[in-house]
Formats: sequence, structure tokens, C-alpha cells
Amino acid sequence: MVLPDYTNYTKQPLLPIVVVFFSLAIVSCSSSRQLKHVDFHSLARAGIILGFDIEKHDDHVLYIEAASWVGVPYGYGGITRKGVDCSGLTYNIYKNVYGTKIARNCKEQFEGNNHKYKRLKSLQPGDLVFFSSSHLEKDITHVGIYLKNGRFIHARSSRGVTIDDLASDYWKKRWIASGCVKEK
Repeated sequence: MVLPDYTNYTKQPLLPIVVVFFSLAIVSCSSSRQLKHVDFHSLARAGIILGFDIEKHDDHVLYIEAASWVGVPYGYGGITRKGVDCSGLTYNIYKNVYGTKIARNCKEQFEGNNHKYKRLKSLQPGDLVFFSSSHLEKDITHVGIYLKNGRFIHARSSRGVTIDDLASDYWKKRWIASGCVKEK
């Protein structure tokens, strides 16, 4: 049996056509938006830490950033990984993920930033969630960031940065509002 000689394309005129066809097919399948490098190791680690699967269409940058904060100890007025409070956490995540500077305390985050308020059922990843220990809308005492599947990240004085479920009785009783600050 004689194998074809691919070193001379004049004998195999279909080979360059096949190469061009597959190249165009690969390029045309990608979106018009430039895709960034995906670090699958970081995404897998983030999914484990956050407690849910991260899909192809999810906000990968948000989830990797959020996972990097889990376990940071609570520090009243803190804004670093040595110690952070709830509004310091939301401030840092918004700055690092969306390039958006928001107010530094939870009350100002609630009052300012031109929120588009949402119901719990219509939350999107990255939305701020606001709580009150006194159940009064004017008395915002806590803030977190909605992630996915009813879960949100926040800094608790008792456990530091952690992930909790909005459907738990504790958080349902204290929820006041949710808002979108960033451009979507």
C-alpha cells in the first residue's frame, strides 16, 4: 500500500481546503467578544469552596474572587484579608471584580449607588443583599453579595467570611432588600 505524499500540496489539493475549512469553523464558533483565559483549577477550587457547580455561562471572576475571601477573619472596620467586615468585603469584591467603587459602610451602600431594587426571586450573581437585625428598613446592619442558588457571601462577626443560604429562617427574617449596583 502506498501512502499519499502530503509534503507536496499540488498532489493533494483538498488538504489546504480542509485545513482552511476547519480553521474557519473554529474561529466562527467563538463569540465576537474576546474570551479570557479560563483557569480551570481556580474554578474547580472556587466551586468546592462556594458549594455549587460553576457553569460555563457563570461569572467566573466573581466566583474566584469570592472564594478567595472565604475564611478571612472578621475585623470590625476591616478592609483587608487580615480582617474584614461585611461592607469591607462587598467594597473589595465590587472593586476587584467590577472595577466599581461603592460606599464603605452597609447603610451607605443601601442608601447610595443608585440601586435598582429587586425581589429575592429575581436576584442575579453580584447583587447586594441587605439585612437588618431590628427588621426596620431604615436600620441596615448587614450586607452581602448574592452568588447563586440562593447562596450569598458575607462577613459574620462570629465566623468571618462565609457562605450562607438566603432561604434559612435566620436570613429570611432579617432580609430587607436586594439591589444591583453594577452595570449588567
